Amino acid sequence: MVKQKNIPALRFPTFSGGWDVKKLGAVVKINQGLQIPISERYTEQVAGSYFYITNEFLKVGSAKKFYIKNPTHSVLCTKDDILMTRTGNTGMVVTNVDGAFHNNFFKVAYPDFLCKNYLYNFLKLEKIQAQILKMAGTSTIPDLNHSDFYRIEIAYPTLPEQIIIATFLTAVDDKIRQLTKKKELMQQYKKGVMHQIFNQTVRFKDDYGNVYPAWKEVSFNEIYSFKKTNSYSRENLNYENGLVRNIHYGDIHTKFQVLFDLTKERVPFLNPAISTQNIPEDSFCREGDLVIADASEDYADVGKSIEIVNLNTEKTISGLHTLLARPDISKMEIGFGGYLMKSYKVRNQIMTIAQGSKVLSISFGRLSEIILNIPCGQEQMKIVNFLTSIDDKINSVSQVITQTQAYKKGLLQQMFI
Repeated sequence: MVKQKNIPALRFPTFSGGWDVKKLGAVVKINQGLQIPISERYTEQVAGSYFYITNEFLKVGSAKKFYIKNPTHSVLCTKDDILMTRTGNTGMVVTNVDGAFHNNFFKVAYPDFLCKNYLYNFLKLEKIQAQILKMAGTSTIPDLNHSDFYRIEIAYPTLPEQIIIATFLTAVDDKIRQLTKKKELMQQYKKGVMHQIFNQTVRFKDDYGNVYPAWKEVSFNEIYSFKKTNSYSRENLNYENGLVRNIHYGDIHTKFQVLFDLTKERVPFLNPAISTQNIPEDSFCREGDLVIADASEDYADVGKSIEIVNLNTEKTISGLHTLLARPDISKMEIGFGGYLMKSYKVRNQIMTIAQGSKVLSISFGRLSEIILNIPCGQEQMKIVNFLTSIDDKINSVSQVITQTQAYKKGLLQQMFI
């Protein structure tokens, strides 16, 4: 039996036959946007103006919007059009937006025999994105030209099959969006209740309904003492083997949870060839310790910290650009310090004491002087249990999002040629 060519590994029932394969240049046409000087852009929509679609629009959480007047027809797009960035963050695909597009974009005009959402998903395929980035070059600002884009091959079935594929993938995308929105709402809720808890507008009560004693105001150095850290760079670390784990400041900024559980985090080892004999015993991390990143390029992350709640008996050290703060365990319950350091009052103080221009930093001397508001141990534990339960729900939704994204990635690899 001869294996038929141009057939995907995964296919919906009732469809058969090979797919057509052509160069993009034979099936689509692209045109480039228009660069409008800043002086001719409006920050608010005025009569006769169009939303100006720029790379800034693609940034998550971006609040900046610009509008322009009298653009040529060739640079206008509707929600039925597909845009793709040709320079800068090359290869990003955008649809469902009305306006006039910037010079950094291509508009991809497609024929009637191609379904928009099929083409949209095709352009986002991992293998196509890899081709686009390779064609765009490795210069400081990658730039994709028309002729290179047209050389990409597209495989496509009949329009009815395209529509079914696109509809199915859209349903998966909708599920991911719903989960992402749910996660965002839960994070907003947590932020709100944390503000109320640490402002003491919400108080916990004991098992008899009595409010716990008033919170005490103390300086950081009344609760925490600082221990020696190390300065091992990434070159001294690996993820395969070793006897000592190393908490790097970059991982605090990017991936570690506020309450750090070694069994749930991917933490590098110190290279086995490096001796740890000169590291004092009390410089190894303990449960309850805060590990604080002492440097950042922005105020939002300066002094970002984690609290170690589980080391799984593994030896662990606090690494480059970190401060290691150990609590008086008679005054601080495990987990409370991590949440306390996230509170508005503490974060505001840390941002105030940060120093530097391009890179902000904090010192243990300045950190020692910030003021902490501390409840009794029983109320600390109730706060930790409450906030941990919210975090568990957020993490559960995050896992479902990750699983659904992986599911979609697997589908894309099998449903397209």
